[in-house]
Amino acid sequence: MLYIKSGRVMDPLTGTDEILDILVDRGQIIKVAAHADMEAYLKACGDIGQKEMTAVDASDCVVAPGLTDVHVHFRDPGFTYKEDILSGAWAALAGGITRVVLMANTKPAVDNEETLLYILEKGKETGLHVETCASISKGLSGKELVDMKALKEAGAAGFTDDGIPLLNEQFVKKAMEEAVRWEVPLSFHEENPSYIENNGINRGKASEYFQIGGSDRLAEISMIERDIRLAKETGAEIDIQHISTKEGVALVREARKTHSNIHAEATPHHFSLTEEAAIEHGTMAKMNPPLRTEEDRQAIIQGLAEGTIEIIATDHAPHSSEEKERELITAPSGIIGLETALPLAITNLVKPGHMTLMQVLERMIIGPAKLYKFEIDSIQEGKQADIIIFNPKEIFRYKKSFSKSRNSPFLGQALFGKIHMTITDGNIVYKADECTNP
Repeated sequence: MLYIKSGRVMDPLTGTDEILDILVDRGQIIKVAAHADMEAYLKACGDIGQKEMTAVDASDCVVAPGLTDVHVHFRDPGFTYKEDILSGAWAALAGGITRVVLMANTKPAVDNEETLLYILEKGKETGLHVETCASISKGLSGKELVDMKALKEAGAAGFTDDGIPLLNEQFVKKAMEEAVRWEVPLSFHEENPSYIENNGINRGKASEYFQIGGSDRLAEISMIERDIRLAKETGAEIDIQHISTKEGVALVREARKTHSNIHAEATPHHFSLTEEAAIEHGTMAKMNPPLRTEEDRQAIIQGLAEGTIEIIATDHAPHSSEEKERELITAPSGIIGLETALPLAITNLVKPGHMTLMQVLERMIIGPAKLYKFEIDSIQEGKQADIIIFNPKEIFRYKKSFSKSRNSPFLGQALFGKIHMTITDGNIVYKADECTNP
């Protein structure tokens, strides 16, 4: 039995925001009450009061449902020198994330039931709720549809060729029609290579600094325009991944006025950094789509605050040090982000007054769950006990990473929002300052 005392319970599903105690038994929340009422309850229930109990003092901390990240790369199978399901799970739990949705660009790709089941079964060993997408196309080729029905029945949460844009419009429309048939969401990597000379670096100040062609914003805008149009025609549930441009935000805003099946996600790095970070950090701030201008960053923040962008997702993309130490144009794009997602949101969205903490939690709990039709985690009696405890006022320096990789421009930075504990199924699976990377 777990007894969490005197925490500020914040639950975006119920709107709860008050100091409460929580009692957990056999993986479920069995009581949520003010401290005096909880003590009276325990005294009255002698059998419960006699059970072995772990008490957690959550004073000065926020107690919230566990976070869900719907855009994660664990690189397993095929690239486990970068990350594997166990190391990725540790990083997620250290970041207060209790459920992830993995991307399908593994090797082999998740275009078959065997690979899908390998990931799901291995995920069960971690203490993290591991879900995965399957790919939209076989072999990530953009030519032949996977068997969505069979993969959904095997446990696929949704479908995406993330990392590779789907360029054939007729193929995309066919995929959307099939997705409607089987009631599954599709997530899209929106970068048209026709507008990209060198990926990962914005065409503008950053590309000029490095004297390369870079990636033009039209690469994203043109693809978002197409996929919104097709989603309107077909009624498919789609997710515009890692949005990076003000024009992209505007397109989603206009579309959502009449079409609730169109969703978008933003990463912490896109609402925290601009192309100036690429100039400062080089390959450590190279990502697809690239960091863009301050005007774009502010548009993303506005989109998150107003609900145009319903999801904060990390695009956790680990790479080895050797890969990131290559010259800029040949180094791979992407950064890790599971451990810093909530702290970056607190530091760059809540502290400056752009969003409330409750709004941030909504974008990291409710928005992701709605897209994938998961049960929304909540701190209510009878609910599964997936809970995080963190202090939004506490400053810590991001140094240790549980990921196998270290490719982050945020290493060494002071951030608000230290995560003290993560609980899944009623079990303490992460406790700050007591865990080491296995």
